[in-house]
Amino acid sequence: MSATGGKTETATFAGGCFWCMEPPYDKLPGVLKTTVGYTGGHKTNPTYEEVSAGGTGHAESIEIVFDPSKVTYGNLLEIFWRNIDPLVKDRQFCDVGSQYRTAIFFHDEAQRMAADASKAAIEKTKGWKVATQIVAATPFYPAEEYHQDYHDKNPVRYKFYRFNCGRDQRLDELWGKAAK
Repeated sequence: MSATGGKTETATFAGGCFWCMEPPYDKLPGVLKTTVGYTGGHKTNPTYEEVSAGGTGHAESIEIVFDPSKVTYGNLLEIFWRNIDPLVKDRQFCDVGSQYRTAIFFHDEAQRMAADASKAAIEKTKGWKVATQIVAATPFYPAEEYHQDYHDKNPVRYKFYRFNCGRDQRLDELWGKAAK
């Protein structure tokens, strides 16, 4: 339940480095909680080291609990797309491997339909072949505490990583400077 006693929903996205996916959602009205972690793999309770090594099948992901009366799943999808490079498979910016793939993990049929429609709209309007997967949600495992809110706990290291990885530069090329 939300703080107002209303219904909540969950969205799960993989957009490469999970540190970089948390800030766009953290201050969005209607987002109640963000948690970074791992999903889409075959190992129960994986660790960062295991996922980073690439053997678990998991992707670094973000789980978002939101109040659908304040922010729609469609709004969350728009933010997701503008914070990833949807054209590459099994990598994002300087991070390479299936653990850095982009994916939308849907929790119900309405989310699947919305995700499919948003992907189709991007392919049509941009003329792109989008590599992002749209798959059913699997168990989500929260990452270790030091990864949660990394951008707040380690702002200098976070900004250094983000810049050196070329994330913002590539996002500007794809979506324009105002998109993020």
